[in-house]
Amino acid sequence: MFKPNVTMACVVHCKGKFLFVEEIEYSKRTLNQPAGHLEANETLLEGASRELFEETGIRAEMASLVKIYQWQAPRSKTDYLRFLFAVELDNWLEPNPQDADITQALWLSVEELNHYIQQEGQCERSPLVIQSVTDYLSGERYPLSILNAFDWAKNGK
Repeated sequence: MFKPNVTMACVVHCKGKFLFVEEIEYSKRTLNQPAGHLEANETLLEGASRELFEETGIRAEMASLVKIYQWQAPRSKTDYLRFLFAVELDNWLEPNPQDADITQALWLSVEELNHYIQQEGQCERSPLVIQSVTDYLSGERYPLSILNAFDWAKNGK
């Protein structure tokens, strides 16, 4: 049976800049949106909020669902379903990553992001990083009510 990894990511936007997290992967400084895997007994929204806090130290509400991506990582051949959420902030918050794998969190404009990933020894974690910003900027949004965590124990027979 095919079982892709379920991940949630957050495009965090404030005053023309986006919040990215940096990790070292394959000996490169790598940027990603705050993101991670869905854990047992949590909803997609709970998982996205947890990952946002763990990777940036920021607690914020998801504003909308931007897109759902299906992707296979070419190096590992791992399949993913990535749920991308938008987080809108009125003011920049100082990031304080809680996850030891995060080397830093950075507020970057699109131009600064492009400059970062063009530097020697630096890159985006996957093509979904740039695509997520592009899709966010296109204005495509879906209400969070489109998601429903059905609890069979409470609602079943």
